Amino acid sequence: MLRLEDLTLFVRAAALNSFSDTAREAGLQPAQVSTAIKRLEQTLNTRLFARSTRSLRLTPEGETWLPYAINVLQTLENGIEQIQPASDEVRGVLQIAVPSDLGRNMLLDVFQAFRREHPALHLKILFSDQIADVFKDPVDIAFRYGNNDDASYVALPLAPHNRRVIVASPSYIERCGEPKTISELVKHDALSYALRGRVYDKWVLSLDGDMHHVAVKSAIVSDDAEVIRRLAVAGEGIAYKSWLDVSEDVNEGRLKIIMPQYQGDSVPLNMICPHRKQLSTTVRLLHEAVKQRCDLLQSRMTLRLSDLQSPKDD
Repeated sequence: MLRLEDLTLFVRAAALNSFSDTAREAGLQPAQVSTAIKRLEQTLNTRLFARSTRSLRLTPEGETWLPYAINVLQTLENGIEQIQPASDEVRGVLQIAVPSDLGRNMLLDVFQAFRREHPALHLKILFSDQIADVFKDPVDIAFRYGNNDDASYVALPLAPHNRRVIVASPSYIERCGEPKTISELVKHDALSYALRGRVYDKWVLSLDGDMHHVAVKSAIVSDDAEVIRRLAVAGEGIAYKSWLDVSEDVNEGRLKIIMPQYQGDSVPLNMICPHRKQLSTTVRLLHEAVKQRCDLLQSRMTLRLSDLQSPKDD
């Protein structure tokens, strides 16, 4: 007989391509995950994973069976939701995927407040800069930067006018000076973000309708957006960040917007759901709570940039 726990671990291992990461996420030992997968393979009389010392991947049979396993888990979850008492609609488990920096420095406070308001709800929050696959990964919703060009899922807008800004700490500016132009900017130490081996060291800036692709000098590169923000606060260099990620740092004086006359590229924030039927009361209420926070931060950015760009009296 199939065990629900084994099925869940199989789906997670397929998404993470690692028994160790699956075990860490589930609070188990890697050997326990390996045993669960072997037990599942014995029950099915089919090898689901091709294992080696350096890699883990699904076999063709595992690839074929994966969507059925996901559907089984989803069906069970839907059934549980149907039998919950109608008096408390915000309950059960909500699995959320969030970018590391945005999640820790803006969304976590919203999640905590939402959880206190709805104590019957349990949250499972997955922090990662890797883009979550809302069809393959076991998540109900994902927060994602960028324009929605994929009609296969539902995207609820949160911050459609969010942009990147150039920031540096007061200590860095005091030590190295504050660049005012692109020619000055390229001489400074930049903190560059990397994703899947690609380094984002060409910053897109516009001024009076003219677009500039600026190749910066990377002093430090990291694949963790939260690390880039921390390094900027510590005065290690200049960063090019989403306003939502650094708004609190700017508000508290830990970072300063520099070169405000240049407009950074657009990075709208959306809440992603795989299907419209998953737009439950819980998801709609959470979307409303996050959007309220985004609206507040967007108004702060407008005021901050307006103040920086206005002429100063001598």
